[in-house]
Amino acid sequence: MIPRQCHLANAAPNLRRPPGIVPWLTALLLTALSLRAADPELARQALQRGAAEETVRIATEGMREKPPRPEWPLLLGQALTDLGRYAEARQTLTQAVTDFPLDLRVRFAGFEALRRAGAEKEAALQLSELQRLASTRAWAYRTAVERVALGRVALLFGTDPKRVLEQYYDPARKQEPELRDSYLASGQLALDKNDFALAAKSFNAAAKKLSEDPDVWFGLARAYAPSDTEAMLAAIEKTLKFNPKHVEAWLLLADHHLDSENYSEAEKALATALATNPNRPEAHAYRAVLANLRAEAKGEAAERAAALKFWPANPAVPHLMGRKLSQKYRFAEGAALQREALKFDPSFLPARAQLAQDLLRLGKDEEGWKLAAEVQQADPYDVVAYNLITLRDAIAHFRTLSSEHFRVRMDPREAAIYGPSVLDLLERAHATLTKKYGLPLRDRTTVEIFPDQKDFAIRTFGLPGGDGYLGVCFGSVITANSPASRPNSPSSWEAVLWHEFCHVVTLTLTKNKMPRWLSEGISVYEERQARDGWGEQMKPRYRAMILGEDLTPVSQLSAAFLKPKTPLHLGFAYYESSLVVEWLTQRWGLEKVKRLLADLARGTEINAALATHFAPIGQLDTEFAQHARQLARNTGPKLDWTKPAPGAMAGANSLAEFMAKNPDNFTVLTERARELLEAKKWEDAKAPLKWLIELYPNQHDADSAYAQLARAHRELGETEAELALLTQLADLAADATEAFERLMQLHAARQAWPKVLDYAARYRAVDPLRPEPYRYEAEASEASDKKPAAIAAYRTLVELGPGDPAEIHFRLARLLHATGDAAAKREVLLALEEAPRFRAAHQLLLEITDKPSPAAGVEKGNPR
Repeated sequence: MIPRQCHLANAAPNLRRPPGIVPWLTALLLTALSLRAADPELARQALQRGAAEETVRIATEGMREKPPRPEWPLLLGQALTDLGRYAEARQTLTQAVTDFPLDLRVRFAGFEALRRAGAEKEAALQLSELQRLASTRAWAYRTAVERVALGRVALLFGTDPKRVLEQYYDPARKQEPELRDSYLASGQLALDKNDFALAAKSFNAAAKKLSEDPDVWFGLARAYAPSDTEAMLAAIEKTLKFNPKHVEAWLLLADHHLDSENYSEAEKALATALATNPNRPEAHAYRAVLANLRAEAKGEAAERAAALKFWPANPAVPHLMGRKLSQKYRFAEGAALQREALKFDPSFLPARAQLAQDLLRLGKDEEGWKLAAEVQQADPYDVVAYNLITLRDAIAHFRTLSSEHFRVRMDPREAAIYGPSVLDLLERAHATLTKKYGLPLRDRTTVEIFPDQKDFAIRTFGLPGGDGYLGVCFGSVITANSPASRPNSPSSWEAVLWHEFCHVVTLTLTKNKMPRWLSEGISVYEERQARDGWGEQMKPRYRAMILGEDLTPVSQLSAAFLKPKTPLHLGFAYYESSLVVEWLTQRWGLEKVKRLLADLARGTEINAALATHFAPIGQLDTEFAQHARQLARNTGPKLDWTKPAPGAMAGANSLAEFMAKNPDNFTVLTERARELLEAKKWEDAKAPLKWLIELYPNQHDADSAYAQLARAHRELGETEAELALLTQLADLAADATEAFERLMQLHAARQAWPKVLDYAARYRAVDPLRPEPYRYEAEASEASDKKPAAIAAYRTLVELGPGDPAEIHFRLARLLHATGDAAAKREVLLALEEAPRFRAAHQLLLEITDKPSPAAGVEKGNPR
């Protein structure tokens, strides 16, 4: 049999290869093999590790591949975008759309490239084509990557996010469990809807499978950003470990430093981002914000122009600038920028949502609630918008109280109980603080008080949380927690409102251009100036923090308020800031503090203003640290504050031995007193408690040694000693409600009615929703012939729902009758409704109706 090859050669000699064709074909084949060897995965890996230039090289080479693959223009377009070469990215992806007209990924990337380049008309056409393909060819997109792309396109056209997850992203993940696109898309969707918990869940799941993917770690950083700074920073560190040039991570880090008022570090982070992508709009927008905060108008304009260079109507630029200024309490400027963003794109929901919150914080409720409703209607899955609308409905029944300078909105029941006291307190704060700081504040301030902590958090932050906050001031609007929202952690609501109104004064004086620490420091300082026991005070834990590692330099104090480690650390930030203000005021005088505020209003940077009026910031850091540590050392200076080693006091014998060797140790004395009190050895407990007070008399806690020693005296029947200790405690602690109640009881027994009224007022300043202070106030007022005050107290008791309603209604009726008030009849009838055989009430009813007393009908000897 003749071989086929020889046969063909002999039969068709004209098919023989011409001389030289073998080398040519070989070269062609080798070139093809070389091009095919260009692997998109290598280019993708280079892109993920920050080597965008390498990706450009590999992808450019791959673009010559025959037949072409869409991965190459996609990778090249992304690399060029990461480098800020937007025009080239647009050109590459526009050509790719022509080459791959049915590929959704290419179309989507082309649409984004056109928008970044400011080609809005072309982008609109591309968007229309995306919609056509998604609606008519959905059946054709079956791979996992295509399902994710189809989901992204669906979101562009308002498809229900839940449906996108269920029909596109989740099936894509099941189809290809290792596909990063599905995890990133799901996490991004949750971030877009402000559902940070769901985003964290999605990115954490991705991190288990893609542990070295920087975009996964960056997504996790964004998910943690609103709630856990340490976790966010750890995730950013991971991101930069795997991609040191991750521009978005550097921008998030800059955002963090900006919030912390660490502007130099923010600048460094932005410089790093711009070294990779010199045209990144967000980086320039952040720089514009920094220039604004430094009152550098020209610099702000230049950076803003750079941010809008390629896309002049990019709504994200003014939105970002406005959002950051609003976070600095510059709500009017922030709102103006959101309106500008909406002029660029009326459908840009992030700007509409932010504008809604800005307006609510400016007291423009009608427009703010309307915008929030529009956002919620347009996007039912936006968590913040949903929360705001739910809140609007929950507080629709609030009652509004008004005075000359305030408008207060409260729960109707609480308004009836202590609403007038709120107005009185606020007017006193207004008179005191506006005069002290020379501010002719004429506009009314809005105050909203929430009985539900969750409602307070949503009104204040847009999301639940903020457990450490009692109140927040936005400038002309104050939000506060009612005592009802914190039944197990009492604190003076009067002090809270005084504190927050002080913010109104200082923020107005500085046009909201003051650092967080200074604003909080002045408010806490003014609390202490207003009343003994108000405001943060030195306590053992604060003493240890000052002398340990927790004292923050003045130059970094605002960062201490940004996501503190614990509620204790937040309280310490307030306290330390107030110490700084107290130190500046005592050493240099209030007038210099007021000049400092005036400089801040003109846009002077805080450290420069401090240097002008006090000393260079480095000197202030050093000298304040010395001052604070001296204060700490002067707290209980004769006490031994050393903490015993673990186990040193275990067991009664060990404790006794340790105490014998360390008789002045604070921990030992406290523990010994506790053990004796628990064992009801009242006489023995007196010795360590007296010694604690002798060595540390300035104890401000409601459960301090004063309260414990008073209890021992009470159990022993030593009333005079108990009274003396409780009086001292009441002067030191503004929230010692148990002490106030016992003092009311003791002074009522002695008929010392002015003192009863004093302690009743102190109790109400902490918890106006308990009946105890009103009972004593009513009794004291009635005994002092202060009928209007007694009537008011009894009315409040009725509102609170007293345990003995018949008696309260009767006493109220008796007082009303004595003043000639016709409402007496209703009250006595209510008393009889509760206790039909209440003899004294029957007698009073006869007096009211002016009828003679019947001879019979009511049992004698039984008043009820």
